[in-house]
Amino acid sequence: MSSPPPHEQRDERVTRGTRGFGSSPRASSQPEARAAARLRTRLELAATLGALLIAFAIGGVFIALIGENPFEIYGLMLRETLGTGYGIGQTLFKATPLIFTGLAVAFGFRAGLFNIGAEGQLYLGAFAAALVGVAWKDGPFPLLLVLCLAAAAGAGALWGAIPGWLKARFGAHEVINTIMLNFIAFALVSYLGHGHFVPATVHTAEIGAGAHIPRLSALLPALKGSPANFTLALGVVLAVWVGFVLFRTRRGFEWRTLGLSPGAAEYGGVAVGRAQVGALALSGAIAGLGGANFVLGYKHFFELGFSGGVGFLGIAVALLGRNHPLGVVLAALVFGVLGHGGLAINARVPRELVNILEALVILSAIGIAAVAERRLRKFA
Repeated sequence: MSSPPPHEQRDERVTRGTRGFGSSPRASSQPEARAAARLRTRLELAATLGALLIAFAIGGVFIALIGENPFEIYGLMLRETLGTGYGIGQTLFKATPLIFTGLAVAFGFRAGLFNIGAEGQLYLGAFAAALVGVAWKDGPFPLLLVLCLAAAAGAGALWGAIPGWLKARFGAHEVINTIMLNFIAFALVSYLGHGHFVPATVHTAEIGAGAHIPRLSALLPALKGSPANFTLALGVVLAVWVGFVLFRTRRGFEWRTLGLSPGAAEYGGVAVGRAQVGALALSGAIAGLGGANFVLGYKHFFELGFSGGVGFLGIAVALLGRNHPLGVVLAALVFGVLGHGGLAINARVPRELVNILEALVILSAIGIAAVAERRLRKFA
């Protein structure tokens, strides 16, 4: 019997590969796959905890070198961040934007894309939300709030899709493009702001009350006085949604396959260019929503320079969280403790100590991750 023509063979391979994306592993391989998944989870958890222990141990050496007791300093940090209602609220407030930027970076990593543009995407998202909130000040709640959130997500998605399109169309590396687009975003907002800022200030007018996100203290009175708001709940819901998309849907499987092997993804029928644009656009939308924490939940206006590097710190959050949505939320809380704790211990140790701790956490996470990967390959 003669074999089918080459183009029919290729079509059959693509169809077979595409069916594979939606099918389950064979029954005989399920126990081994579950065992491997459990081993990976344990190693990743151990790697994260190990990174934190190493970072704080080395940080303790620095504290001792300047004549302070490391246990007293760390105890003070924990009491001021987690021992009072106000401290918990401040920690949650600082962790909230990191959940969004960490999820944005982690999502890009899962698709094999390094999105360093979360800072600019969040910045533009916050500006777009403020413009909508000011333009329709009399809009009712929750319609105005939904429109502001949609504007934030849309602006971030647009800014993320640009490097995705450049990569898909010309092969331009997303790291360079996303870095450059950060600076373009800052300059663009500064330029456009001249027509929207309150005279003699660097902030917009206040948004309409219909776009205000309530403070958490309305539900938890113990947090009274802190700026923590329900943007945190939005971030947690978004983390659950990202986890569902990545691990329970066909499109998420295609993105993860793209991250592991673009060639295999293309062979399986994935339109690689379109998937790259979609992944970076969605990553940008997640980062853009992070601007709601400041504009809609805290100050109720946009202000130049408000982001303070949370987009770049999201990279560290994603690394410590092992690019898993749950890990990102927990890692954001850790960096929230460091962020507010640095202010609490500033009277006894230099504020730069927190920067050192953050750097140590990142370096430890990278180093231990490499060891964990070698262990996984050994048992594979």
